[in-house]
Amino acid sequence: MPKERLSMRKIKEVLRLKAEEWSDRRIAESCTIARSTVADYLQRAKAAGLTWPLPEEMGQEELERLLFPSASTTSASQQFLPDWSNIYLELKKKHVTLALLWQEYKEQHPVDGYQYSHFCDLYRAWKKRLSLVMRQEHRAGEKLFVDYCGQTIPVVDGTTGDVFKAEVFVAVFGASNFTYAEASRTQTLPDWIGSHERAFRFFGGVPELVVPDNLRSGVARSCRYDPDINPTYQEFAVHYGIAVMPARARRPRDKAKVEVGVQLVERWIHAKLRNRTFFSLADLNNAIRPLLDQLNEKSFKKLTGSRRLLFETLDQPVLKPLPDRPFPIGQWKKVRVGMDYHIDLDEHYYSVPHSLAGSELDIRLTERTVECFHKGHRVASHCRGHVRGGKTTVPGHMPDAHRFYLESQSPDYVLELANQIGISTRQVAKIVMEKQRHPQQGVQACSGILRLGDQFGKDRLEAACSRALVIGATSFRSIQSILRLGLEKLPLSCQEETDTSNIRHDNIRGPIYYH
Repeated sequence: MPKERLSMRKIKEVLRLKAEEWSDRRIAESCTIARSTVADYLQRAKAAGLTWPLPEEMGQEELERLLFPSASTTSASQQFLPDWSNIYLELKKKHVTLALLWQEYKEQHPVDGYQYSHFCDLYRAWKKRLSLVMRQEHRAGEKLFVDYCGQTIPVVDGTTGDVFKAEVFVAVFGASNFTYAEASRTQTLPDWIGSHERAFRFFGGVPELVVPDNLRSGVARSCRYDPDINPTYQEFAVHYGIAVMPARARRPRDKAKVEVGVQLVERWIHAKLRNRTFFSLADLNNAIRPLLDQLNEKSFKKLTGSRRLLFETLDQPVLKPLPDRPFPIGQWKKVRVGMDYHIDLDEHYYSVPHSLAGSELDIRLTERTVECFHKGHRVASHCRGHVRGGKTTVPGHMPDAHRFYLESQSPDYVLELANQIGISTRQVAKIVMEKQRHPQQGVQACSGILRLGDQFGKDRLEAACSRALVIGATSFRSIQSILRLGLEKLPLSCQEETDTSNIRHDNIRGPIYYH
């Protein structure tokens, strides 16, 4: 029933109740209208000379003419009837109100234009004739609704012959209904973020607000008032400067735009591709794009223009610019630190500060990095390792005892300790290192030689190493024998130097051994 007729009936009810000596307050409560409206109706009736009961022959039009003479005088004229379609589109722009549009209209038609109340009534009556979806209020460039189609499209792997079902991502602007669609292999987080980024590039800008369904990739925990956004999705929103407001669970009207968009994509794209076979996602998306362009260029049935035209007029001018670089997608996990202060990610182990052993951490994984967070603070960062069973350890994460032991197993560390004793000791250590097949074997052998300095003194060890270099006996046992026998104190004879100068085998003792 038209709103203006209902209003006339309420006016009659106001007049009837007033005749029964009801107060304005009681009348307002009974008719569910404001007291000021009751007073306005009564004043208009008094000015028109109307009393209750009204004459039986008085019809709706005559009552309207008596009560609203300024509006009724031009009701029959269509010359100055506003373009409601244009009014509807103007209201989608930021900070534009119906009162502002009426003022602009009244400036053009100061005498014959409708008064504000009747202007609003006529607009609301016109808007009722639109579909439910079109009656939703969406500001230009404000909301982008995103979801996946319920139907999938089969794609054949050209190499293996296996068939997988490609998901179809759909994004629809609230103001213009401009639509984007693409196929992806899954609905997992990397595909979800990638589809958003490609949609933004397709639109050439970024909206203020994205309204997703409660998909697990976007919403970690659904809640009507305080939903938990997936941490990676939240980082994506921060990177692009957008807000994320998930639709309420089991409330399809919250995302009616994309529901209709999904339906149109299934009708105008899925249906047309139903008899085609695709051998890759690229082939499928190449087939989707021209059909998507056709959908966006189709003319509306109840409004003038098309989705593309409205997008270029409403949304595109107010979109925020794209950032300089794409979002570096990362995946978040919760892990517990082992007692060896390492975490296990895909069978590769990464160190964290030893004080966090046994704690639960938030881990952000990208293609190249691993970031570890404890209570919101980053505590470790590593390059991504892909060797199964491998370890990535930062010495600073280790306890002092562990770090000292690790350093003591380093060839460079051992050579530095030998150098602190003397040049000959360092030269002996270097020779021992070079003889071993594995560095740890050399470290072990050199550690024994260096401990002789603790037993016999560093000066004696340096002298023994000097003698060992001359006679070519640089093994641990040879140097130990020299020190036990005190041979490092004896001068080397010329004959000994001549006879042993070319001998470099540790198993040949030489005459000096028997002194």
